[in-house]
Amino acid sequence: MVDTYGCIIRGDTTEREIALVFTADEFGEGAPFIVDVLEERGAKGSFFLTGNYLRSADHFGVLERMVAGGHYVGPHADRHLLYCDWTNRDSLLVSKNEFEDDLKRNYAEMKKWGIDESEASFFIPPYEWYNRQIVEWAASLGVRLVNFTPGLGTAADYTYPEMGKRYMSSERLYEQVLTFEEAHPHGLNGAILLIHLGTDPRRADKFYHWLPTLMTELTNRGYTFRRIDKLVR
Repeated sequence: MVDTYGCIIRGDTTEREIALVFTADEFGEGAPFIVDVLEERGAKGSFFLTGNYLRSADHFGVLERMVAGGHYVGPHADRHLLYCDWTNRDSLLVSKNEFEDDLKRNYAEMKKWGIDESEASFFIPPYEWYNRQIVEWAASLGVRLVNFTPGLGTAADYTYPEMGKRYMSSERLYEQVLTFEEAHPHGLNGAILLIHLGTDPRRADKFYHWLPTLMTELTNRGYTFRRIDKLVR
């Protein structure tokens, strides 16, 4: 399933499968915990990482575990650029050359970890924000944009109390996932559920700590967890 811009937002709605996707740029303190949880449950996750993240020696240990563990590791842009205006989505903030150069640099960093571009053709854009032009530019490079399934609010796990009304507690995010599952005619079949690997220190209530509880509940409801390249074909 794709959105109006041509970005993949959901897999097969007839299958009780979910892709757990994780993105990171400057923050990634939750990665070891997340990988531990996935390993304990024999589940594969999909990690979308910027070049900034890949270059940081602080993350080398957990990166080795992601790769060795058979998780999907894909691009999230090299420098986490904002591609288009927040209020006018059709207004691009990067040129085609800037977009292509940045994405190629991201892949170059991934190559250092033994990840070939042909094995990582799915791409979550920075800020999960894009337009049709970005989708088309990516496609011209053989890259397919994916994003979280609309209506799932877990991507708001980056918010912190000082943001006021925008702040979403982890309990509220958890309940929102279950409410979506119960209210949607296809439940969470084929859903792409996004969690950030780390957040601003001002957020003490880390949603990734709810991952074991969430996975247990969804498993009890009959769902299995797949890599993004297995969920979407």
